[in-house]
Amino acid sequence: MLPELSIGCCLLAVTVMIHAAGLTAVLRYILNSSLLKDARLGRLASVLVCVAWALLMLHLVEIGLWALVYWWQRCFPDLESSLYFSGVTYTTVGYGDLLLAKDWRLLAPLEALTGILMSGLSVSFFFVVMSKGVAARTAAGGTTGERTG
Repeated sequence: MLPELSIGCCLLAVTVMIHAAGLTAVLRYILNSSLLKDARLGRLASVLVCVAWALLMLHLVEIGLWALVYWWQRCFPDLESSLYFSGVTYTTVGYGDLLLAKDWRLLAPLEALTGILMSGLSVSFFFVVMSKGVAARTAAGGTTGERTG
């Protein structure tokens, strides 16, 4: 049980590092570009769509990381099952149609908690981008009810 939990704690740390690096890269790109300086609502909406795609890709990479470990440790017969289980667990859907062996089963709640934390970070990040976009729109003299540009 202890080796499995050690692997789980390492996975948690790597997941957080991947997420932090991804969020940093996206934020740097947005802040160094003129994307949020344009006060039009359509521009802000397109930035938010791009941010949503970037966040989704980050989460898929993290799900894939956990799945690769499940597959490497032969917790499931194939990579597809490992990916499916990891996705269902990370998102806390938890269908229960696939289960980890007794030695590994404590990783499931650890992955679920990791998924919740990373999703919370993503929501916070999304809020920051939206806030910066609204602040740029307000600074340009626009409001949510009128068109600018």
